[in-house]
Amino acid sequence: MKMVVCGCCAASWRRCVVMSLRLLFLLPAGLPVRSQGESQSDNKQMDNITIRQGETLFLSCSQGDFVTHTAWLNRSSILYTGEDKWSVDPRVSLVTLNQDEFTIKIEDVDLADEGQYICAVQTSSRPRTTSVHIIVQVPPKIVNLSKDLVVNEGSNVTLMCLANGKPEPAIGWRMLSPSDDSLSSDSEVLEILFISRYRAGVYECTASNDIAVDTQTVELTVNYPPSVSDGRDVGVTLGQRGVLQCEADAVPEADFEWYRDDRRIFSDFDGIEIEDAGAFSKLTFFNVSEADYGNYTCIAINKLGSANTSIILYGPGAVQDGNSGTSTVFTPTCLLLVVLLQLLLKF
Repeated sequence: MKMVVCGCCAASWRRCVVMSLRLLFLLPAGLPVRSQGESQSDNKQMDNITIRQGETLFLSCSQGDFVTHTAWLNRSSILYTGEDKWSVDPRVSLVTLNQDEFTIKIEDVDLADEGQYICAVQTSSRPRTTSVHIIVQVPPKIVNLSKDLVVNEGSNVTLMCLANGKPEPAIGWRMLSPSDDSLSSDSEVLEILFISRYRAGVYECTASNDIAVDTQTVELTVNYPPSVSDGRDVGVTLGQRGVLQCEADAVPEADFEWYRDDRRIFSDFDGIEIEDAGAFSKLTFFNVSEADYGNYTCIAINKLGSANTSIILYGPGAVQDGNSGTSTVFTPTCLLLVVLLQLLLKF
């Protein structure tokens, strides 16, 4: 027995099915194809069945008395004729076949399984068909997403996210970390003009429909030149340990250089140690001498630029303003002159 496969358009679909059933049920070739309203056969249309991709579909129709032949058809191919399986698809199998019920199942349903299914029953008097349309819903899946980006501050950035699904998924963007509700989009594209360092972070694309939600993230890195915090002057007694600290904000992280006047200072030179750790650099004097007092410059450098700050290491005889980078020394004579001047101004 050969499987009948008909190439049919919508207008001749019913005729194609009847041709298949003629061979299946050995109907007389002269039997006319009648319209749905004629009494030669009974045709029933069931409500549509909606199922999710990956689930198991059960197709069942009632038999009744005096059934001689029965079959399940999928569009233009025959799946089962009674207990005989015609489909080569391993997902299709027989569940129940008796006088009351004819049920088959299709496991792991996919979008290709969507369409019209017909249960054909041949009784001793006339054929009867029951048709049902299967709608397969597919959860969203993001199929195309911008890769992680590294850009320079001031650049324009476009993030794109494409997804498949049925029903068609709604797609949106948001800034996930750090969270910023003001930076979002309800479309496949998120555009950020003249991006600043504060827009760096993790962005999340969400694709959702009635079935499920799919999310993926993109990390956006923004490069910018260093900015250095104001240095705090440090007062240290002779013979004691002194530490000058420098902090720089930069992406990529800055490299540090220390200078005394125009001379660069290196670690392990004259009892000095330089230690860099991320955004911080420390210049340590293990035994401060008179020659160590003075003005030091910290320079932070990356590929986009540089910045610097001055820090003064001073002794107990100097008074500092904390972060000016300039020391001012007040002697007792100076203090006396200031007092006298204030007294003269009163008169």
